[in-house]
Amino acid sequence: MRPIVSSGTTEPRERRATPRPAKGPRRAATPPGVRVRRLERPADDGYRSELVPGVRASADAERLGEQIAFAAGRLARLASEPPGLYAEVAAGGDVEERAWLAFLIAYLCPLDGDDPFAGIGAVRTTWGSGELPTLDDVETGPRTAHDPGRGQETLEAYRGWAGRAGSQSQAFTGEESWGPDRRFARVFERLALPRLHRDARFDLLATLGRLGVFELRAGSLQLGGPDEVTVAAKRAFGIGDPLLLERRAAALANACGVPLEALDLGLFNWGRPPGGRATLGLGPDAEPDGGALEAARRALELG
Repeated sequence: MRPIVSSGTTEPRERRATPRPAKGPRRAATPPGVRVRRLERPADDGYRSELVPGVRASADAERLGEQIAFAAGRLARLASEPPGLYAEVAAGGDVEERAWLAFLIAYLCPLDGDDPFAGIGAVRTTWGSGELPTLDDVETGPRTAHDPGRGQETLEAYRGWAGRAGSQSQAFTGEESWGPDRRFARVFERLALPRLHRDARFDLLATLGRLGVFELRAGSLQLGGPDEVTVAAKRAFGIGDPLLLERRAAALANACGVPLEALDLGLFNWGRPPGGRATLGLGPDAEPDGGALEAARRALELG
């Protein structure tokens, strides 16, 4: 066979160099709404605990115990003597108005100041009026889900979610056959509305359950996303698998003798800089529950 030969000669073409813009240092993309904090961790002093294998310093373990005890005390306070606007949610009356107010509290989040509910009280509306709060320049707390750039989008989505179910009560109740744990998990999934992040959804359902509005009780922390509670849990438990995170969280709550829901706020505050505790309605003078703190210190073997 004769080789195939081109019918003409091919001269090498001169390549023109196209200038490329200078590249700066690459930055990892951060999901919208996620705040990145760089914390200085205490030095490893030999502390070890099977409950929190990711914690390597006694000071870190002490602070974790304090935050868990604070969160447990808050849950107890909600059930017995709810502060501020939480008292209105617990007071009985029209369940639709109570659920709407609870949603606004979780969505906007109480402030960390002497008047935690000032921002929410200034913009709140009634469910029956059909009016959405005007959120221009609204004051929001540390776990808010409100994005000023998205306006009332989440509020509109929430009203649509309740409307499709027939009412807020029907939406939060779901099937009558569901137990409190299953109801919490199913409603948590269904509440995946635009910009309503995990922290706000979890706190809303935990609060409604504690205040006696609906039968809701967390059977898991709903970990696994980019939220700050999950990040803190990965650090404390020394692992990233959501299933194992949930198991270790349940073991820690059981050992400390606190409700599982307490680890939600407890881990959130532990992941924040020291002194930056979110009080979620209790005010700046609130302290960790003494009994819960003692139990947490025993569980964490803190002498």
